[in-house]
Amino acid sequence: MTERIDHTLRNTWTPEGAKAAHLPPHALRWLRSRIGLAEVATPVGPASLHTVADSALPPAALAALVAVVGTAGVLTDRDARLGRSGGLSYVDLMRHRGGGEPAVPDAVVLPADPEQVQRVLEVCAEHGVAVVPFGGGTSVVGGVNPLRGDKASVIALDLLRLDKLVSVDPISHTAVFQAGVRAPDAERLLEAHGFTLGHFPQSFERATLGGFAATRSAGQASAGYGRFEDMVHALRLATPAGELRLGGSPASAAGPDLKQLVIGSEGAFGVITELTLRVREAPTFHHYEGLVLDGWERGALALRALAQQRVLADVTRLSDMDETEASLELAGGWKGKALRAYLRTRGVVAPCLLILGWETTSPRELATRRQAALRALREFSPVRLGRPLGEAWRKGRFGGPRQRDLLLDAGVCVETLETATDWAGLAALRTGVRGALTDSLSTAGSRPVVMCHVSHAYETGASLYFTVLSPRAEQAPLEQWQRAKIAACEAIVNHAGTITHHHAVGVDHAPWLAAEVGELGLDVLRAVKARLDPTGVLNPGKLVSPGERP
Repeated sequence: MTERIDHTLRNTWTPEGAKAAHLPPHALRWLRSRIGLAEVATPVGPASLHTVADSALPPAALAALVAVVGTAGVLTDRDARLGRSGGLSYVDLMRHRGGGEPAVPDAVVLPADPEQVQRVLEVCAEHGVAVVPFGGGTSVVGGVNPLRGDKASVIALDLLRLDKLVSVDPISHTAVFQAGVRAPDAERLLEAHGFTLGHFPQSFERATLGGFAATRSAGQASAGYGRFEDMVHALRLATPAGELRLGGSPASAAGPDLKQLVIGSEGAFGVITELTLRVREAPTFHHYEGLVLDGWERGALALRALAQQRVLADVTRLSDMDETEASLELAGGWKGKALRAYLRTRGVVAPCLLILGWETTSPRELATRRQAALRALREFSPVRLGRPLGEAWRKGRFGGPRQRDLLLDAGVCVETLETATDWAGLAALRTGVRGALTDSLSTAGSRPVVMCHVSHAYETGASLYFTVLSPRAEQAPLEQWQRAKIAACEAIVNHAGTITHHHAVGVDHAPWLAAEVGELGLDVLRAVKARLDPTGVLNPGKLVSPGERP
């Protein structure tokens, strides 16, 4: 597919050459009035803003790595190293706006195939060099930060060249991919065979298939296609102790599922090099529509009914009042005003937008599923707004991170976090996290907007995804968000939510992992790591970090 070596500094979410988002003037006026935003400009700084130390990679390790991947496969120049200096969280991006220096790897290593990945790990274990696997670099929890741990040097192991579709089995509906394939490329390659993966998280434009597996990703159409772990039929894992090949049967009772132990291991146990994925026939019929429910409580009841009656749409997304308001304001002026006026005539005082989307291979299936869902919703009196709103959401569903670039330019602290719990505790969890974020970010002159939506619903519960908009602190902006994040994580744990539904653990959530799995559970994970990574070179500080809760 490509032998291109990407040196681009990842200082915005918007991919280089891609169409930038548009933030209309009325949206900024709304923000200034809503959160007390000052008129400041904080653009991305030049790469020369950063101080990059000379590579600390020992000459013997460098020579051994070159012997494996060739001279062109080991990069030590400033631009290549800065380009793998972290993910795309608010904290990561703020470091490119004068908010501090990013950690930088000592080298970037680009293996060409799974066998070279295996040999690179063996070299790094022998020479005591830390290894951070790098795919699309979209982590928002510090998952690809080039931490050294107790090692003197660290490399970013970029899987850019593992970009092949190895095979497609049209009878079993599986496809074998190398782990560095980007999500858009995977869809394009499968389309030629009449298939789709159906995995469309907001990181879709940048993320890789290996990253999806390593973080237990969940896409926007998870109700129809499943979470990513549901799609993994088999995998290959390179570790310093050797290679694991796991899975391959549709089901097995041969002990605990080691494949599921690897999925979500975030590069701490090994590097996923190849995936056999379940694929489905590409849909030929799409129907997305928008509805409005009056109030969050009614909306949550409606989602529970859809889930427990097993009539969820492939995409089922409920926004609370604040997110609905922000969506209308960011979308466009008079149309938003007209819609709010219409909803008032229908008696809606607390509008919550519900997007439903179906993707099928037959119009009959689409009609049957849609009618079943709408029947389940009748008792909640939704106002149906039709296809234009649903299609507008579908066409713009990857635009949020690009808009974030513009909000950062305008001096906004904008970040997301997510969790999940059962239906019985969902309302209390939402209230607790909203309160924690609001209290920690409010000042005498401003109050943040804390928005929430559900985009993954299950029979037993649902996820909650929060987006925060707050004026950025002039002094210590990173600490401003880190305090808010700590408060939110404490609220999540105190309300029995999971510390992460699909963003992964990384560095940011590691201090709270013991609250979820217990100290004995952490010991199990550490034992697995010790067997597969006996010298501790793999992704230091992630997942099983020894860090304590703040």
